[in-house]
Amino acid sequence: MFLKRGQLPILIVNLIYLSIALFVFSSRKNYEFIMYVGVVILFLALILLTNKKVNYPNSVLWLLTFWGILHMSGGGVLLKDGTMRLYELILIPINEEYQIFRYDQFVHIIGFGVATLIMYVLLKPSLINKPKPISLGIVITMAGLGVGALNEIVEFSATVLVPETGVGGFVNSSLDLVSDLVGAILALVYLRIKNWEI
Repeated sequence: MFLKRGQLPILIVNLIYLSIALFVFSSRKNYEFIMYVGVVILFLALILLTNKKVNYPNSVLWLLTFWGILHMSGGGVLLKDGTMRLYELILIPINEEYQIFRYDQFVHIIGFGVATLIMYVLLKPSLINKPKPISLGIVITMAGLGVGALNEIVEFSATVLVPETGVGGFVNSSLDLVSDLVGAILALVYLRIKNWEI
């Protein structure tokens, strides 16, 4: 079996929200988010296939699930009579010119904070000698940001494959990367508070 103790509810929640998202995006012919559902399914399969070898904490898997739900909601929940996606909602109006602080940036902070935790989980078995906290922090933060950069490549691919996307331009990508950095640093702070144990 691919699952460890306590992971069946996590898998069930993932299958439910992905099924709902796939139904919603298919009915709207939203090919951008159908592609994102496929990417999430790919990563879910990757986690399942490596679950025996990697000690994924259930708490981190729940956070990853929460991130997936936030992401699919961002593309699927429509506001203002269907003229605006949740991703475009400004949560706190800090800067109007750059549209800060949007739901999109919030999801990036959560998501790439979680991605940084996953990178730590993946790197932890290789840490035979306990590295200096600053060195370890830099490596883990850069690994989390690497996942963020991969996400921007996926978003760019979406704009190439589906020209009518809501991804945004250069400023959006830059704000996404800054949000990814904030999330990675918050994950690093969390790991330090936990003495590198999760």
